[in-house]
Amino acid sequence: MTIDERLERLTERHEALTQSLELLHHDIGEMRAAAAERDAERDAREAERDAKYNERFSRILDVVEKQAGNIDKLAAVAHDHEQRLERLES
Repeated sequence: MTIDERLERLTERHEALTQSLELLHHDIGEMRAAAAERDAERDAREAERDAKYNERFSRILDVVEKQAGNIDKLAAVAHDHEQRLERLES
C-alpha cells in the first residue's frame, strides 16, 4: 500500500467521522429541544395542578374557619347556659 493510498484511506475515515459527529450533534440538538418542550409541558401541568390544589385548600380553609366560628358560638351558648343554671341553683 502506497502513501497516497494510505492518505486516501485516512481522508475517507476522517470524512466519515466528521459526518458521524455532525449527525450526532444534530441528534443531540433535537433531543435537547424535545426535552425542553417536554419540561415546559410538565411545568405547565404542574402549575395547573398547583393552582387547583391552592383553590381547594382555600375552600377547605374557609369551611374550617366557619366551623371554628360555629364552635366558638356553641361554646358561648353552653357557657351562658351553665351560668344560668348556676344562678337558678343559688
